[in-house]
Amino acid sequence: MVGANLKSETMKLMDKRSAMEAEMNAIIEQLCQPGGPGLSGNLVDSEGFPRADIDIPVVRAQRHRLAELKNDHQEITEKINVNIQVLHSAKLTSTPKDSGVETNQNASVATAGASASLQNLVLRDSSSANDVDMISSMPFAMVDEIADASPAAEDGLQLGDQIVKFGNVKAGDSLLQRLASEAQANQGHPVPVIIMRQGALLNLSLTPRTWQGRGLLGYVIST
Repeated sequence: MVGANLKSETMKLMDKRSAMEAEMNAIIEQLCQPGGPGLSGNLVDSEGFPRADIDIPVVRAQRHRLAELKNDHQEITEKINVNIQVLHSAKLTSTPKDSGVETNQNASVATAGASASLQNLVLRDSSSANDVDMISSMPFAMVDEIADASPAAEDGLQLGDQIVKFGNVKAGDSLLQRLASEAQANQGHPVPVIIMRQGALLNLSLTPRTWQGRGLLGYVIST
């Protein structure tokens, strides 16, 4: 019961974070449109007068709101990470305990598919819109369990990582079959993987290979 409640709470937090990210993207798009002031551009012209081509009160309000959202986003991400660690350390996940099972379509930990609108933002302080990097991603699976000493663990995958791309596999139909085929086709060879971890996109390299456990990677994911 405790595990189920914690999972439910974590999913609600993830949905809330997704909504924050969508609002942040919308504000950034408005501020950084051509001719816009950007995230930290000057609101006065070269002569020191307020710029007449923008609505200064609106811009200030948007920047203030964006700062609030960034702080709230960091806090909620930390809460999500704590919950995931608790679920892992207490062995409260409801996924099968057989570490050889590499995919679990019915895992109760909600996945990115349940919040497909999740967007990842990489913000860099700058006075120019060209210095803002907005990356939208759609993870299609979440790592629910990783066996000790498994290829996935040794290659750096962590519990709670959300998979955006695995080799040539992206979001779509027949994900489990495609993931299995991709791993088998690349047995013994590194596969480039893009994941979302703590709100940031990371590049990993996983090498499917035989080990003392079952499967080629030794993790459990939900799609």
